[in-house]
Amino acid sequence: MDFLVVGPGAMGCLFAADLGRAGLDVQLLDHRPDRAAEIDRCGIRVEEEGGAYEVRVPATAGPLESEPEFVLVCVKSHQTVEAARAVRALLQGDPVVVTLQNGLGHVEALEAVFGAGRVLGGVTSEGATLLETGCIRHAGRGETVVGPREGAGGAADRLVEAFNRAGFESRSVEHVRDLIWGKLLVNAGINALTALVRVRNGRLPDLTGTRRVMERAVAEAAAVAEAKGIRLPYPDPLDRVIQVCRATAGNVASMLQDVLRERVTEVDYINGAIAREGASLGVPTPVNETLTALVRAVQDSYGDRLT
Repeated sequence: MDFLVVGPGAMGCLFAADLGRAGLDVQLLDHRPDRAAEIDRCGIRVEEEGGAYEVRVPATAGPLESEPEFVLVCVKSHQTVEAARAVRALLQGDPVVVTLQNGLGHVEALEAVFGAGRVLGGVTSEGATLLETGCIRHAGRGETVVGPREGAGGAADRLVEAFNRAGFESRSVEHVRDLIWGKLLVNAGINALTALVRVRNGRLPDLTGTRRVMERAVAEAAAVAEAKGIRLPYPDPLDRVIQVCRATAGNVASMLQDVLRERVTEVDYINGAIAREGASLGVPTPVNETLTALVRAVQDSYGDRLT
């Protein structure tokens, strides 16, 4: 089973390394030839509690060594369409394309490039932080869920089999949209706040200000989900967000990592997506709109900030 992992960030390196370590055929695609050459030469190093390991994974900016059965898209949300078009230009066949990206709109964006029925969506609770090129810290294990599942032995089941073989606790479901929204609400309650206040996840419920904003942002998102007919995978959205904060107390959220590195964040695909969905349904989302605007302001002022 051949995999093409697109993007050498934290999640891309984690999945490429562990799939390769399990004996599966993996290639890593990067749009930067110099970085691809470095990873191809040095491999991927994964640090985790209790030790570290290195895996040699072929990396390229193109062309590909072989045609993949699965393409795993691990780029930032705003890079999805550009990356999809670049991958499509390198392929001869029609692989199954998989996205575990945060936020909304990725399945639809990928289907526009690869065709309807060729894309699997999903969520993962795996945690990873990029330390430097080809080197990550694996912060913690968590479940990975993909779908839609279209019968035994289909693409989703084959993917799950490969993920489990690589050590990722995985399963497939028929209705994956509800799970994507479930993770969206968690990200909406955590990521933007960490990016603005610059604290680890575990501090958010304990600070009076962030706790109050979190409560309102999550309540708005839950109202939008209800208006869309989404069945969230937990009964109490706020309680779920707080549970995740506690379970990942030491984690530096991905949006905070982007701000610390002065990169474009995914806020438009998380809080911004909730605000857009709310506007289309007539559901007010002032807190999510404000969080989106503030994170955008942080991005736009990277070069002007006072130390």
